[in-house]
Amino acid sequence: MDKFDQFVNELQDKIFDEAREAYGERGFDRWRNPRHNGRMDTADSSARVTGDCGDSIEIFLKIENDRIQDAAYVTDGCGTSSICGSFAAELAIGKDLDAVADINGDVVENAIGRLPDDDRHCADLAAAALQEALSRYMQRTVSGE
Repeated sequence: MDKFDQFVNELQDKIFDEAREAYGERGFDRWRNPRHNGRMDTADSSARVTGDCGDSIEIFLKIENDRIQDAAYVTDGCGTSSICGSFAAELAIGKDLDAVADINGDVVENAIGRLPDDDRHCADLAAAALQEALSRYMQRTVSGE
């Protein structure tokens, strides 16, 4: 291995160690292997919310019999936004609409394990996108659309 390859490997190890420290093992795994990422063409509802930081998270929901059958997200934001969007989608899947209404930033953060204080707003952003998608679905259902 030449010096450049050694440098790259050491740098990657350092980045991974810092990410593990910042997010814990669950968050680190999701950072490396996002789940539920991508647009959902068959969504019954979706919503895109932009936070004060400029990041946006869009959540997609597939709903049957008042239960979230599937969920997905996309983000134009940082790694933390991706982690939070992934967990928000996962937390919604399989739950009835009332249970999904209770998912907030604290619930998302607790599912991850921990977030750096400066990134805490990403959990709130993911939860806000989820709540907006749920609200839009409920508004259409009530209005008979």
